[in-house]
Order: sequence, then structure tokens, then C-alpha cells
Amino acid sequence: MPEVQYPVEDVGLDTLDARQEAQLKTVNQFNVFYHFHFKDELKESGITFRPGITTYGKQHYMKVHYDHGSGIAVADVTGDGLYGIYFVNQVGGNELWKNLGNGKFKNITDEAGVGLKGRISVAAAFADVNNSGHQDLFVTTVNEGNVLFKNDGHGHFTDITQEAGLGQIAHSSGALFFDYDKDGLVDLLVCNVGVYTTNEKDADGAYVGLPDAFYGHLHPERFEHPVLYKNMGNYKFKDVTAEVGLNPHGWCGDVDVADLKGDGYPGIYFLNMQGADQYYENEGGKKFVDKTAEYFPKSPWGAMGVKFFDFNNTGRLSLMVTDMHSDMMGDISPSQEKLKVTTPWGGTCWAARPASICSAMPSTKISAEASSRRFPTRSALKTFGLGELALPISTRTDGKIYSFHPA
Repeated sequence: MPEVQYPVEDVGLDTLDARQEAQLKTVNQFNVFYHFHFKDELKESGITFRPGITTYGKQHYMKVHYDHGSGIAVADVTGDGLYGIYFVNQVGGNELWKNLGNGKFKNITDEAGVGLKGRISVAAAFADVNNSGHQDLFVTTVNEGNVLFKNDGHGHFTDITQEAGLGQIAHSSGALFFDYDKDGLVDLLVCNVGVYTTNEKDADGAYVGLPDAFYGHLHPERFEHPVLYKNMGNYKFKDVTAEVGLNPHGWCGDVDVADLKGDGYPGIYFLNMQGADQYYENEGGKKFVDKTAEYFPKSPWGAMGVKFFDFNNTGRLSLMVTDMHSDMMGDISPSQEKLKVTTPWGGTCWAARPASICSAMPSTKISAEASSRRFPTRSALKTFGLGELALPISTRTDGKIYSFHPA
């Protein structure tokens, strides 16, 4: 097995016991089942997948967006009721593992035809694109073109990217299927990070990273727009991004959707790796309107992961946003994670893992405005183990939204 490299000193190790003790003190507030444990059964499963990374993440490390790694996707690809796993890889090809039951898996990548060797893949999403009852597969890549695979229902896939109208080539990242206009067909939203490589390849086949990739937001010409594709039926898609009014400006690595109004039409929360996030409200499946200031007046400066979910079974969706860049602006240990840091671009942040409150504008003060929006309460966020200042966005208490602006 390849050697796993790790820092000589882990600055967070000494804080683990204290964190565990603090979290255990909150268990009497939980209204959800939490008495479960996980056991590592990788060896018993038969899964031998190992992630391969570009040279820029190994011996020739460079601060470029390759270091964000790749994802996985899970679906019943053969119609037997068992969920298989699709592992996405930068180097060496992706792998599809069929679930044999009883915790056992088999590598069916070659027979399925979904390896994509030679491409740097980033993310993947399964969905029944044409209501055939079969889970089709969409994969994003870095500057090599994204791919839509049609599933025949038996775990064999066919590349139908060009026929489907999904042949965009960009530095793509997350992808999400959802039905934005309630026509019964899943539409597709593709995140594009922005140009962080040249068009030349190195000896390993990876596009050469730009030396100032992490400052790409300072170069408007490198921006790559996320794309919303409307499903037209019969495995055909149409780019309707401009038509429906979507115009987020940011280096988007991932998105999630939620119906915050309760009318059945999901809005879109766009992450921004290098700036503030944006939220677009869905108006009847016809257009989207930027409602960031109304719903989420503050967000992390440099977010990496996002998920709407009802974490405490209240019937209301809460939002978790993981923060990447706030604690990269200075050398901050976990014991200091609530300290303010100043970004090199003039913003301020309350650094906190896994979430934080950040401002990319001059700081002001704590403010509040009356609202009935469905945000998680401060006590709920404490229950989740984040602590008072480790808030992903804003909090709602006593019918008000409090926006934190570090002074």
C-alpha cells in the first residue's frame, strides 16, 4: 500500500479530548437518534480503490485547486436494490464497485465502461435522467469535458454527452440533478471553479497549474460561469442559465438546493471558494432572483461544502457550510479558532472549523432585523456542536436574524 504522508506535528491533536468533552455535555439537548458507531470494514468489503493525485499534490506541491481532491457517488446501478459506489479519481481512472450484498463489493469498472482513464475527474452525480427507472451517471473533469453516461439498467453505460448537449469544457467541479421547474424531469446544475491551469499538460497528463491560482478571483477574465441545463426529455439538455436569470459571481465548487419558501420550487445556494456565497430564490420555475442579502447576509469567505438538511427533525431545513479559507489566512491553531483573522484581500473572518462567519467588506457591528425566515436557532447550532461563534451563516432567535460583522 502506498505510504500516506502527514504533518510531523498535528496542531489539532491536543484539543481532541477537550472537544469531545464539550460535545458530550450537549447530548441531553439532542432530539434525534445518535447512539450509533461506525466500524472500519474496508478489508472485508473487498474494495481496493486507492485515490491517485496529480504531481501538484505530491512531490511538486503547488497552491492550485487540484488539492481539493475528488468525490464519490452512490446509486443502485443494476436495479437489484443494492447501492454501488462510484469512486472519482484524479489519476488512474475512476472505479465503479457493485454491491454484492453482505458488505461485499466487486469492481465492475471495465464492463460498465465508466473508468475515464486519462482525465482528471472531480465529482459525479447519479440520476434517472429520462424516467426510465435506471440511474444514469454524470462526471465532471478538469478541462477535459464533462461526461453523461446512459445506464442500460444492468450496469452497462454509454457515453451520450454530445447528443445530450453537455459538451462544455471547463474547470468543472460539483454537479447536482434537481427538478427546478416541476415538469417531472431532473435538470442539471454544473459548478465551474474558474481557470486555475494553463492549457499545457505536464508529464503526468495534468494541466499545468497557474502559480497564482489561489488569487484567481482577482482576475475577472478567469471566471467560469456555473451552468443550469434544462432537461428537454429524451436525454436532451438546454443551457438556460441566462434565460432564468442565474448570474452568480464566484469560484463555485459546489451547490445545494432547498425550498425555503414552501412553494415546491427549490432555490439554489452557490458556494464561493474565493469570496462570499450567493443564494438565488426560485420564482415559480420561471426565473431565479438573487436573495442573498435577505436570507444569508453573511457567509464564509471561501466555502468548500454545503448541505441543507433537517438535523434536529423539526421539519425545517437548516444549512451547514464548511469553511476553508478563513483559517488559511494565518497560522491559527484549533485552540484559537474563534479568533478574528484578516484576509489579504481586506476582509475579516471569525475563523472556525468547520464553519465560520466572514465578511469580505469593511467590518461594522452586530445588527438585527425582524424576519420570519427559517434559519436554525443559536441553540440548535450549539446542539450541533459548533459553538456560539462557529456559525455557518446567521442565526434566528426570537423572530430576528442576527448578522455578525466582526469589528
